[in-house]
Amino acid sequence: MRVLLVVNPKATGTTLRARDVLASALASTCRLDVAETKARGHATELARDAVADELDAVVALGGDGTVNEVVNGLLSDGPRDGLPALGVVPGGSANVFARALGMSASPVEATGELLDALQHDRRRTLGLATADDRWFTFNAGLGLDADVVRRVEQRRAAGRRATTGLYVRSGVRQFFTHTDRRTPQLVLEREGAAPEPLALALVCNTSPWTYLNSRPVQPCPQASFETGLDVFGLRGLATLPTLRHLGQILARTPRPRGRGVLSLHDLPALTLSSSAPLPFQLDGDDLGDRTRVVLRSVPRALTVLV
Repeated sequence: MRVLLVVNPKATGTTLRARDVLASALASTCRLDVAETKARGHATELARDAVADELDAVVALGGDGTVNEVVNGLLSDGPRDGLPALGVVPGGSANVFARALGMSASPVEATGELLDALQHDRRRTLGLATADDRWFTFNAGLGLDADVVRRVEQRRAAGRRATTGLYVRSGVRQFFTHTDRRTPQLVLEREGAAPEPLALALVCNTSPWTYLNSRPVQPCPQASFETGLDVFGLRGLATLPTLRHLGQILARTPRPRGRGVLSLHDLPALTLSSSAPLPFQLDGDDLGDRTRVVLRSVPRALTVLV
């Protein structure tokens, strides 16, 4: 097999030692090229070149942002037979996609799992999703959650590490001091239903939505790579009901419910819009401000080694 290893050297958990161990292990089983990303978007270019060169697989060593870029490169011309398979070794702070696949959160153990998948040609074809012209693997959000992602990215740019504590503090500060909690800012539209005003909307392609260390956060517990899109929406953000719903999605057996909750399962498509530009995130990456996003489920979009 011909394999490209794409390494994000700036990812939170990626080290020179982890890269060398993975590269050495892969080189013993396949013909390997290694490329380090230089800037945002570089992983997409590398994966696009791998498609043109008809490689067998592209392995991403980095966080969810690196995986998302590689996926967008592999699917730049849409799903089709013969695309390189995707392999993932977690090297970021949350690694939601890899863990949703059932992989270990440890880069060392995940390397062993990936090698075993390569040796036994063990593959799985996943349904993914698009937000306008961009692919995503596990979640999307317009508004509050994207505001938190933006705050964390700003602090990371200033030298802070992307820890669970940083996400929690940023979320609390955003909720209490920078969010209009009285007036719903979003409208969700879907076929066959009236538009739904919402204060919060999380769109999930799988579950969990994210992790707090080892604790999964599951606003859409039925979501999976084999079904369409799921939505967890809140019609308001009053403090006590919001805290109650947060407890529901953090429970070991999550069951989001209540008059203020909108739970939707297996949608083929939906649209989120707002009257004013709001931050937008895909797979935990800030993609700027939007007033309208169309999200679509795409069954059997990409093959992964797992």
